[in-house]
Amino acid sequence: MRIVTTLPQEDLRQVANAARKAEVDGFTGLVTLENRNDPFLAHAVASIATDRIELGTAVAIAFARSPMVVANAAWDLHVASRGRFVLGLGPQIRAHNERRFSVPWSAPVPRLREYTSALRAIWRAWETGGKLNYEGEYYRFTLMTPNFVPASMHLPMVPITLAAVGPYSLRLAGEVADGARLHAFCTRKYLETAVLPRIGEGLTKSGRARENFEITGGGFIVTGKDAEAVEKAVEWVRMRVAFYGSTPAYWPVLAAHGLEDLGRELNALSRLGKWDEMTKRIPDDVVRLFAAVGTHNDIAAQIEARFGGLVDTVYASISSAMPSDMPGRVVAEVRRIPVAFTGYATSFARTT
Repeated sequence: MRIVTTLPQEDLRQVANAARKAEVDGFTGLVTLENRNDPFLAHAVASIATDRIELGTAVAIAFARSPMVVANAAWDLHVASRGRFVLGLGPQIRAHNERRFSVPWSAPVPRLREYTSALRAIWRAWETGGKLNYEGEYYRFTLMTPNFVPASMHLPMVPITLAAVGPYSLRLAGEVADGARLHAFCTRKYLETAVLPRIGEGLTKSGRARENFEITGGGFIVTGKDAEAVEKAVEWVRMRVAFYGSTPAYWPVLAAHGLEDLGRELNALSRLGKWDEMTKRIPDDVVRLFAAVGTHNDIAAQIEARFGGLVDTVYASISSAMPSDMPGRVVAEVRRIPVAFTGYATSFARTT
């Protein structure tokens, strides 16, 4: 199993040491988020501070940027890391697009489909020297003079992974992307009954093999050196479960366990601003639906029980505010868990 952790994005001076330590500890990859900080800058530092560890955005907000801008950033990071960069993209919800980023909103799934195609068309034109001629409903790229073409990467194409929650985005990821980045508000049952079947439909439509498609996330990992540390981490996850559970868009996950009433209760409390009360409504057994829980000595077994056979990559940390303290010996235990994914099949000959 692959296991990734977060980079400290709040101060770029911390990135190099953190990246080197993660590489020494044996983590498969380092990821950044787009919350308070830019998702690309930290990888510029990490790419030249490390030699082996994979680097990726989890995720960068797509529609706030032109595909051309993202194509440039991903290309430069892929070159600097010598082929270790993975571009993770997500659409974000309408309110954030319109009110935080001030960009027009449209149906996210068809637009994201076109976005990935446009990226590959741009990269292919740069790498092969061919004419850039991409025309879609949302994006049009038909001008590329030699002055704006970066030097050849002499590397495989940058892999693209997509954030996916609902059935349409899950199918889209399976059809056009190199991987799916799943939300942490997810249970094993929901993975089995809702997530994997939709991804499978997309893979079947595109005729691609499961072993070349990476499934990442789908739950929390709660661990620490002792029971006290674990309990502290449990409380943080309890708060997150309450927050996500109050949002109607995530209620299908609760419905899989007959917890629709809990979702409605959390939503009502959120409207009253009773955030502490919301957290108290989440019992331990519900926390454990969403998380693998255990001390460093037994967390690997808990991760296998919670995620094994379903996902390929897990997040040791999903927030730079809660960095992983998982020691190298535990990382090695997690990496021995078997998975389906064997590697990306990226090629500049690919057309989808």
